[in-house]
Amino acid sequence: MAVGILEVLLVNAKGLEDSDFLGDMDPYVIIEYKGQEHKSRVARGGGSSPSWNEKFTFKVEYPGSGDGYKVVLKIMDKDTFSSDDYVGQATIYVKDLLAIGAEKGNAEIHPTKQSVVNAENSYCVDITVGVTFTRKVEGTEEEEEYGGWRQSNF
Repeated sequence: MAVGILEVLLVNAKGLEDSDFLGDMDPYVIIEYKGQEHKSRVARGGGSSPSWNEKFTFKVEYPGSGDGYKVVLKIMDKDTFSSDDYVGQATIYVKDLLAIGAEKGNAEIHPTKQSVVNAENSYCVDITVGVTFTRKVEGTEEEEEYGGWRQSNF
């Protein structure tokens, strides 16, 4: 089994349909992988072409339990006076990326446009995302701390 880090680079989106009646939308993205979740910063006033340029990391075991090897990106619009609006989501299947990374040590999907579908399952926008998997090499784990003391490897 390979253990490592899956890094998601959230770049930008282009062509979001503004869901706000007054002013520009304030989009953010919820990124999920196998029960782990991260939230991007809100692109205040980002409107239809927000830019994030943020990296998020997830712990990965391959092959692990289940078969849900996918990164889900949910685009939301932050609202001040009501609940946030769901804009749409994109799914990136990473099983092949993990398999290559487990064998070679790392693998990468360079930032590319991913199609986002809305609640009606219709295409609505593109989001640019890159994904990298880096296998953790055994014996290079960081030393664990116990009560302020570092545990020796000897």
